[in-house]
Amino acid sequence: MGAFSSRSDRQVDAVVIGAGFAGLYSLYRLRALGLSVCCYEGGSSVGGTWYWNRYPGARCDVESMQYSFSFSEELQQEWHWTERYASQPEILRYLDHVADRFDLRRLITFGTHVTAAAYDEAAERWRVATDAGESVSARFCIMATGALSAARKPDMAGLDSFKGRWFHTGRWPKEEVDFTGQRVAVIGTGSSGIQTVPVVARQAAHLYVFQRTPNFSIPAWNEPLPPERQAAFKAEYAAHRARARDTRSGILYEYSQRGAFDVPHEERQAEFERRWARGGANFTHAFNDIFTSAESNHEAAEYVRSRIRSIVRDPATAAALMPTDHPIGTKRICVDTDYFETFNRDNVSLVDVRRTPIETVTPDGLRTTEAEFALDSIIFATGYDAVTGALARIDIRGRGGDALKEKWEAGPRTYLGLAVAGFPNLFIVTGPGSPSVLTNVVVAIEQHVGWVADCIGFMEKRGIAVIEADEDAENDWVAEVNTVADRTLFPRAASWYMGANIPGKPRVFLPYVGGLHNYVRICDEVAAEGYRGFRLRQRAHAA
Repeated sequence: MGAFSSRSDRQVDAVVIGAGFAGLYSLYRLRALGLSVCCYEGGSSVGGTWYWNRYPGARCDVESMQYSFSFSEELQQEWHWTERYASQPEILRYLDHVADRFDLRRLITFGTHVTAAAYDEAAERWRVATDAGESVSARFCIMATGALSAARKPDMAGLDSFKGRWFHTGRWPKEEVDFTGQRVAVIGTGSSGIQTVPVVARQAAHLYVFQRTPNFSIPAWNEPLPPERQAAFKAEYAAHRARARDTRSGILYEYSQRGAFDVPHEERQAEFERRWARGGANFTHAFNDIFTSAESNHEAAEYVRSRIRSIVRDPATAAALMPTDHPIGTKRICVDTDYFETFNRDNVSLVDVRRTPIETVTPDGLRTTEAEFALDSIIFATGYDAVTGALARIDIRGRGGDALKEKWEAGPRTYLGLAVAGFPNLFIVTGPGSPSVLTNVVVAIEQHVGWVADCIGFMEKRGIAVIEADEDAENDWVAEVNTVADRTLFPRAASWYMGANIPGKPRVFLPYVGGLHNYVRICDEVAAEGYRGFRLRQRAHAA
């Protein structure tokens, strides 16, 4: 218990860990129940993922009118977005506004990381310790730690010897970084790399893009958002939100009702063309079997490969940029602005590190098996320990002192992605086994936090002290998550959805792929049946 020994516990009803979208809404809903609440956040302000990801070109891949809270009609109407896809600075301004408008900031302790959380069975309370030497005691512990918040730090030989500066897209400095006239390397071509490359290429004297795995990316066709278009959308906001919640991804995409081979080749190509011209991840919903039929998926993938071939002038570079090792959409589909066009610039070079791996960073750059590269700066766009990483970095111990990390050694086990057997009164927002990263995450967060708040409200009214997921219900849910995933093409990709980007991480499909609409129905049924699959225990005096 050394982590808890420095100061006496502060007593609250609920502690929230993280102050991004999930943490802010958790504070709002729990306070409305009349609970005393506190929150710890590692950053110096609110924002979570959007606080740390300040890299050049950082932008949301869900349209801004939908990537926002729906819980307050006044908030929806008063906030004005400037672009179809909001940039990181604009999203951070929005979250700052939310924190101030609803007076949430005073509930948050900033610049403080939670290091441990342990359940005290006798007291029926969680004890939470921080790196500032504080500890808090709470009845409920809400993990709003984020699915894409644990940056995967580079583990590369020789990095300490590098004389230049190096950066990670997931931990970008607050001050502006100017790469003008520099020789720069971007290592990694996932979403953050694909957004960073075009911006840095316009500054750098020369940009080297080190790619291990090419990714599918669809143009965003980002544009300013005219006031009249916003006004028209806002006039029907309630209806739009209701429709979005009843879709598989929580986004108002155009979901096709036909398979790719239900139409002739010419019509199929025309549909892909139309979707490409509209832009965004809506492309992967061109036909309703792209995620389940290898043949249909191949048609969509071939279309994107043909576009890469037509955009990139050098045939060898185009070939290297064309993904062939995974079905389209089974790794997170990227949305870009001029990514493939950037490789037509004279100051940009693509380096295939699958063919010529990086051996070491040197004092003056880095060396592959084939060549040395002189560099002034290195940007690591190497992603995250997704979905479970932020939880794994906290020593979480439940009933009997059992460690969550050990329980999840072979892969995460949850009930509904919300709760874990053996960890009473602990709730996870958008945890493994929930739709989380396969959806509009703000919609998923509102659903999760709303469910948790309603559950705690139910407990308060009925004098219930403890709620805990039943182990049989947890086992059944884990089996369901795997069964549903196996009906799709998703497990065929070595993706971060599968934990494949982290050495030693178990290869299991982390989110629930059955669709947000189905998941919401299941959660609602569980609650309506008196929290089926949970064990409830009343307070002694209430009994």
